[in-house]
Formats: sequence, structure tokens, C-alpha cells
Amino acid sequence: MTTPALILYQRDDCHLCDLALEVLAQARAPAFDSVFIDDDDALETRYGNRVPVLHDATRGVELDWPFDADAVRRMLA
Repeated sequence: MTTPALILYQRDDCHLCDLALEVLAQARAPAFDSVFIDDDDALETRYGNRVPVLHDATRGVELDWPFDADAVRRMLA
């Protein structure tokens, strides 16, 4: 099994992260990993106030919140 190229960086109990999940569903995004940054100092430093962040590990592209379904589709195109 291969690891999904998409990662959604998020926090526990994050309303914006819940909204981002809805947007990804609307955009019909392919499979992605959810990574919670709360207990990881390096990720906390990198993404802190930016979450949710959609990261394409293949291309090294990131999409910061706020984003909509069209922005996700453009990123994935």
C-alpha cells in the first residue's frame, strides 16, 4: 500500500479543520493522511497558526486555510 501524497495538517478540536474536511469532500480530493500537529514540536513550529494546511508531498505545494473546493481542485490539477 502506498502512502497518500496529500496530508492535511490539523489540530485536535479545531473547527476550521472540520470545515477543511468538508471542503476536501466537496472537492472530491483523493485519499489523504490527517496529521495532528499538537504533540509534535517541529510541526507546531512550522504550522502553528496556519492550520489547517493541505500539503502535496509529491510536489511540495501547500494550501493554507481558508481554501474552497475550487482552490483544492486547482492545486490538484
